[in-house]
Amino acid sequence: MKLKGEFNKDHVVSIRDFSIEEIEYVLDKAELMEPIAQGHETTDILKGKILANLFFEPSTRTMLSFEAAMKRLGGNTIGFANPDVSSSKKGETLADTITVASSYADIVVLRHPQEGAARLASKFSSKPVLNAGDGAGQHPTQTLLDLYTIRKERKEISGNKIGIAGDLKYGRTVHSLTHALSMYDTELTFIAPPPLQMPKEILRRLSEGGIGYEQHENIDEAVEDLDVLYVTRIQRERFPNEEEYLKIADSYNVNLETIEKAKKDMVIMHPLPRVDEISPEVDKTPFARYFEQAANGIPVRMALLSLLMGVEL
Repeated sequence: MKLKGEFNKDHVVSIRDFSIEEIEYVLDKAELMEPIAQGHETTDILKGKILANLFFEPSTRTMLSFEAAMKRLGGNTIGFANPDVSSSKKGETLADTITVASSYADIVVLRHPQEGAARLASKFSSKPVLNAGDGAGQHPTQTLLDLYTIRKERKEISGNKIGIAGDLKYGRTVHSLTHALSMYDTELTFIAPPPLQMPKEILRRLSEGGIGYEQHENIDEAVEDLDVLYVTRIQRERFPNEEEYLKIADSYNVNLETIEKAKKDMVIMHPLPRVDEISPEVDKTPFARYFEQAANGIPVRMALLSLLMGVEL
């Protein structure tokens, strides 16, 4: 595959910083990385390079996939997965942490509970910064792997009716994904209990951009028309108090009865981790693509690492 277009970014902070051409360029690059990501081929194009993983919030897939991506490209990783072992526990500012970490490494991956932290980090880092999630804000690398999964499973991103279900108020993955999908010719359906519907600001931006959408309170109302169902968990850690969380918890579940109404080729996705919003019995159906989706994080993040460091495969 000969790539068309170019990638000229110093950092990856928000999917809003991308044009549709840049998104497609990253996805094409990720496709080239697939054989290496799966271990069928090897490369050492990032030999001698170091990635600093700075995770101020818990993570399994994002942190491990960045480590795997870097090592598949021949590089090494340093960092932490628990802020209690960092000097932030002593009161060190994020700016100072980033300044120092970027002097130790060639690229920095940051996950932080505060929205806007990655943008701040990019101003103090001497090396490229990748946002691995900032509060309820953005998660651009998750969005890119989500788009990659849709394209891989549905052949194209445009032309699909995509339902996004779950915690749409606090979910940074769905905020980023909604913006990205609005750049394509897709039909969007938002499915959530009223207190967790998509923020009005995001809906307003869609309307101003001439992007139509539907809203539903439960999956059964919408599932039969969908090409993709993107499910998210109720994010307990984002709620202002336990009482509000308990009112909503367990309010919906995707099970075998749910998907009886679905198109035979519908794809079910989930950014993971899941709690009980998708029953395990769904895992063995042809609809389930969430574990493949997680695996797609490696070639996509490999593509971003190599592009940000200006190294071609």
